[in-house]
Amino acid sequence: QALRGVLEDEIVTVNCVFFIFNSGICSASTPFLLLGDVLDCLPLDQCDKIFSFVEENVSTWKSNSFYSAGKNYLLRMCNDLLRRLSKSQNTVFCGRIQLFLARLFPLSEKSGLNLQSQFNLDNITVFNKNEQESTLGQRHTEEKEDCMDVEEGEMGDEEEPAPYTIPIDYNLYRKFWNLQDYFRNPIQCYEKWMTFLKYSDEVLAVFKSYKLDDTQASKRKLEELRTTGGEHVYFAKFLTSEKLMDLQLSDGNFRRHILLQYLILFQYLKAQVKFKSSSCVLNDDQSLWMEDTTKLVYQLLREIPPDGDKFAGLVEHILNTEENWNSWKNEGCPSFVKERPTETKPTRPSRKRPAPEDFLGRGPDCKIIMGNEELTRLWNLNHDNMEACKSDSREFMPSLEEFFEEAIEQADPVNMVEDEYKVVRNSNYGWRALRLLSRRSPHFFQPTNQQFKSLADYLESMVIKLAKELPVSKDDEDNGDNLLKETNDSPGIQSKSVSNEQMDEIASKLGAQWKTLAEQLELKTTEMRDIEADSEDVEVQAKMMLVAWQDREGNQATMENLITALNTAGFSKIADALSES
Repeated sequence: QALRGVLEDEIVTVNCVFFIFNSGICSASTPFLLLGDVLDCLPLDQCDKIFSFVEENVSTWKSNSFYSAGKNYLLRMCNDLLRRLSKSQNTVFCGRIQLFLARLFPLSEKSGLNLQSQFNLDNITVFNKNEQESTLGQRHTEEKEDCMDVEEGEMGDEEEPAPYTIPIDYNLYRKFWNLQDYFRNPIQCYEKWMTFLKYSDEVLAVFKSYKLDDTQASKRKLEELRTTGGEHVYFAKFLTSEKLMDLQLSDGNFRRHILLQYLILFQYLKAQVKFKSSSCVLNDDQSLWMEDTTKLVYQLLREIPPDGDKFAGLVEHILNTEENWNSWKNEGCPSFVKERPTETKPTRPSRKRPAPEDFLGRGPDCKIIMGNEELTRLWNLNHDNMEACKSDSREFMPSLEEFFEEAIEQADPVNMVEDEYKVVRNSNYGWRALRLLSRRSPHFFQPTNQQFKSLADYLESMVIKLAKELPVSKDDEDNGDNLLKETNDSPGIQSKSVSNEQMDEIASKLGAQWKTLAEQLELKTTEMRDIEADSEDVEVQAKMMLVAWQDREGNQATMENLITALNTAGFSKIADALSES
């Protein structure tokens, strides 16, 4: 009673804080801080009741006044609760928390998505792997002896016949539970395909040979559930005792669990996942076997009572929806909200107010008076000042050919000009070159991931690009060809994007040194930390870094930019191999 009174007082206190916030006395984060402190202090059974209050007010948390201020507090509060709860003993409470978070956050919230398609590798199914300790053979021998003791005719006419049993040996038991390791980590199917195929064929053959009877398997269980109050009893983990194997294979719900695992596994193996390695591909024979087995699994699901056809149809519909979800994640999780196009109303042409006659000037020459003799003289030098400014005589800016002619000659390795004597090292020349490039060259405003240590390095790269575009005289054709050979900026590389196989090859060669390239590709420190947190494999980290760069740059993620970044980072061998591919 004391705990119940404390619990009621806590709920009343939270409601009072809501009223105070609506009155404008406290901040929007105060109710969430109070809720977090209450859940930290109470035991788990009382936290269940407090969380019911949180669930009932989910519409309040999603309002504009609370969502932005409290979403992080609610997420932290739910994560703290999940750490305290046991996944096997508090399964329902954990599921309620996950459903609450799904209702609170929008579907496009990336913090709740498994973007890298990672698996729960800690979910290990433990079973008897020692054949010497197995009791399956002894149990079948005892059953045969008991059957021999029963004489013919002793069974009454009103007694029910004994249900048939599935012959189970240790070999079937071991293969059946070994399949859970493939369901836990589907990548093993690509590596141990023949073992997976052999085990699957034997297990599915048992399901196909020994079908369930509707009267024996379903109606009896429905009556038992009605007598116990209608509550379904289930466990978060499979019970792998050898003594339960016969009962499990004769249970319809258990068979549905196993067959559904097959369908989920097959969908992953044939799906196009963005972060799946390029080596994880099925050949024609494997794909054909998977299609035939999928049809067999759906047939077995339809034969399981009760409502087998209905259950199989629902499973097929859900898995088809999951393919749309997978495609959405591969596209980078775009927002589901589409903005309405703004309706542009036709605007009336504005009429310019006529300038006063005093400003336009008087007399036959229409001389404009500027209020000062010198300004008046300068303004009236020409009848149209804008046309005067466009005159060729006022063109003082040199052309790119004239200005960079000396720099292009010095950049040619045939001339053997040392770096310290090049004009690009002159700060005055560099300042004038930048002004000229900003006015006349499109390369000045082209985005790039390449980083330069000094202005001279940047100008040297620009000189190489200009040397390819500017017209070359016949005397300088040979020199220009030598200069072009020093670069990897061929037209094919400039516009060619990096393929998935090339990224896999680069990631395997980079290994633990991928951070050096990430700095050259201008990845943020927070992005690199997220990549390290998502996976412990350095090759996967390198692949994720390249994918993140490709998603950010879009059309600018070309082989040219990647080769330049590799050379700058010191991976010249990888850059040469990429340019040759």
